[in-house]
Amino acid sequence: MTIRRMNVARAIRVFGKAVFTTHQIATLRESSLSATSQALKRLERQGLVKSVTRGVWCIPDDPQFSIYSLVPLLAGSHRAYVSLTSALHLHGLIDQIPQVVFAVTTGHTRMRRTTVAAYSYHRIQPHLFDGFDWYGTGQDFLVATPEKALVDSLYLSSKRGKRFGLFPEIDLGAQFSINRAVEWAERITHDPWTRSYVLKRLEIFKKQAAGSR
Repeated sequence: MTIRRMNVARAIRVFGKAVFTTHQIATLRESSLSATSQALKRLERQGLVKSVTRGVWCIPDDPQFSIYSLVPLLAGSHRAYVSLTSALHLHGLIDQIPQVVFAVTTGHTRMRRTTVAAYSYHRIQPHLFDGFDWYGTGQDFLVATPEKALVDSLYLSSKRGKRFGLFPEIDLGAQFSINRAVEWAERITHDPWTRSYVLKRLEIFKKQAAGSR
């Protein structure tokens, strides 16, 4: 008796997301990875899906698709959330769109280059992996709160040659809470020097905000 499996196009529709892995679709249609991969490649030749990197796919024309939705899939076995200048931009604190998608992870710091964007993952201590929430209604990726994104940036700028410490056009706005940012900075208990550095930078932001009122 021949088992009739769900075809790949239908499996993608049932899965219901604009980003997915070969493994996820193969599991859904109860088929092998190799057969599912070949079927996905045929859909790619038809312009219906796009290979992001080995084993990861997206539907670029889908209204739900966002390059940020790929952050968790490209993070490997570690969790990750969008942060740093990418999160600051998503929250409207900076206008310039970063050319690289920046994320924070408990895994190794590394760069992932794909067919749709470059992804830069930066390691922080596990006890600092917090201060994020689902973005928008799609629930496809986690993003740092504005306060945590700024603290993450200052935290890493103390260790990465000030790379994330320059904000020439940042506008914290009335909803931004310096006090909440300070609370996050106080949690940098493993490195007193870095905690002091971040707190001093936050004090500068606080004075600048007071002076602009």
